Parts: sequence; structure tokens; C-alpha cells
Amino acid sequence: MNLIVAVDRNWAIGNKGQLLVSIPEDMKLFRSETMGKVVVMGRKTLESFPGGNPLKNRVNVVITKDPSYEKEGVMVCHSVEEALEVCKHYDEEDIYIIGGETIYRQFLPYVKDAHITKIDYAYEADTYFPNLDELPEWKETESSDERTYFDLEYYFKKYENSNPKSYR
Repeated sequence: MNLIVAVDRNWAIGNKGQLLVSIPEDMKLFRSETMGKVVVMGRKTLESFPGGNPLKNRVNVVITKDPSYEKEGVMVCHSVEEALEVCKHYDEEDIYIIGGETIYRQFLPYVKDAHITKIDYAYEADTYFPNLDELPEWKETESSDERTYFDLEYYFKKYENSNPKSYR
């Protein structure tokens, strides 16, 4: 199981329901990593997409506590356990956790590879991702050269979990 996220230097990921910044190369990486795969997200993340619509050419798994929630083009689950059951039907390397904060935190123990776009800037934020540099089971295994978007510096990094929990 994978996750993909863009974080600032304080591991912030959002503010008031929005991404902190939109970097075209990061969006392209997100598309190329997740196209044709399974994306697992919370309801608020889905609703933050244009028109609140699911991502095209992907299996969209949405977790919500609302028992009456329905949305065309998504598989609705009402718990992490239910979503993990759905994930058992797909190859582990084809599953991407895409947010938000609560979903990331709940699935982190099951994730093997984390694809992190690390932005060298501190934004005003109200939503955070766990700092993988402080978690002993997580190790940075890859880092791109410095990239820039206007005056913003960022890196594509990969972290690996030495002991992901099994959900199969």
C-alpha cells in the first residue's frame, strides 16, 4: 500500500479544506502515480475536487461516517476496516491513500511506501501529516534533486516503512 502527499517544511498539508499550493509537476506526479489505481480518501477530500467528483480512471474508495452518503462513481465505506476489506481485492502496490489528515493517520501503519513532495516553505495551515522523520519505522530512501516552481523549492522523496501492518 502506498500514500502520496505534498507537505511543507512543517509537514502541513492543508488550510481551510484546500491544498497549501498547487505545483504543476507535483500534480503531474500524482496523476502518473495514481492513474488506473485505487485511491482511498475521506469524504472531505473527495468534495474538495472540482465539482466534488471522483478522480477519472481510478477506483475511488471514500470513507465517511454518514450512513446515507452516496456518490456516483465511488465505493463508499464507513470505516477503515471496511476500506481495508475492499483493498484486499487489489494488488497492494496499486493502492494509494490520498488524504486527508485523519485518513492518512489511520492508514499509515498499513502503508509500505510514502511518496512525499516536500516543499521548502512554511504555510499557514490547519491540517498536518505525521512527521515521518520522527517515526523510527520510517526511513527516507530516495530524494530528487532540488526542483523549483517560481521561487518555491521542493523535492520528491520516498519513505519506506520497515514494518507495515498486514491487512490481508
